[in-house]
Amino acid sequence: MEAHGAEIATVIQNFLSELHRQHPLPNHHMRTLHALQICRTEAMGGRVEHCEHCGHEQIVYNSCWNRHCPKCGNIDRERWLAERESDLLPVNYLHMVFTIPDKLNTLFLHHQVDCYNILFRVVNQVMTGFAANPKLLDARIGYTAILHTWGQNLQYHPHLYLVVPAGGITSNNKWKPSKGDGQYLFPVEELSRVFRAQMVKALRDHVRTEQIDTDPKLFNSLFEKKWVVYAKPPFAGPNEVLAYLGRYTHRVAISNDRILKVDDQQVTFSWRDYHQDNKLIITTLKGADFLQRFSLHILPAGFTRIRHYGYLVSLRKLVFSRVSPKNSRPYI
Repeated sequence: MEAHGAEIATVIQNFLSELHRQHPLPNHHMRTLHALQICRTEAMGGRVEHCEHCGHEQIVYNSCWNRHCPKCGNIDRERWLAERESDLLPVNYLHMVFTIPDKLNTLFLHHQVDCYNILFRVVNQVMTGFAANPKLLDARIGYTAILHTWGQNLQYHPHLYLVVPAGGITSNNKWKPSKGDGQYLFPVEELSRVFRAQMVKALRDHVRTEQIDTDPKLFNSLFEKKWVVYAKPPFAGPNEVLAYLGRYTHRVAISNDRILKVDDQQVTFSWRDYHQDNKLIITTLKGADFLQRFSLHILPAGFTRIRHYGYLVSLRKLVFSRVSPKNSRPYI
């Protein structure tokens, strides 16, 4: 079977059996891939829509509503963004990225729930600690963190995207902008060093406690290179914040429009290489290899990949709603 402009459903139909024979997949992976394969097909059931004016009828099949499905994220995303729009404050927003080095990929892949939770926890400890430092902010911060596990070429690449209001709430419930009137949050080099140290310690402790078999040299080797926490300049305004969130919150590993061709043997897809100035690359893989890469990014069942911290946590919103941000230049 060959298809141009094909969908992930076509890839699953052509290669799932082969992949499962070569590398047996966990049950929740199989359930997810099956849902994506039958999404908006007769197997899902549907309804007949009838036009009262011209009499035209068409069958509309139901969606799978799986969070990994390229077809099903738009409605959930729009609903989620509408809720976030009401939470936006008249202050600058910053975006940051905390990335795990590829030396940890094997450990993360085999212990996803624990390692992802450790990543969320350590990033929160680092951000909260820096915010509490009197020399930096001396206030309580809030932010939204979003887990992604893929790069553009579908290789495994765990990282957290953060969207952070540029300031915090002081002990007397006053808004305090970060340095430079919200243009700058924390020193990135120092943030990177502390993140590396705390992440390595947390993983080392976890491996020791759970008696996980790892290379004895792994953790020491993680200090051989710098870890880089990426921080961008402030967003231009609330519309840019929402556009950014819309791109990353309900994103899946690959959209259908990047799958260019599927046949009985191979899958061809496009991606952009950030190391080559966003150069467009066309790659062809064996079908089972492509599907295996895609399957790496199926999250553990029930895992929460979008989390709110600090004063953005729902239980604290009532207190925060009484705080009026002042003395900050909005939307620079």
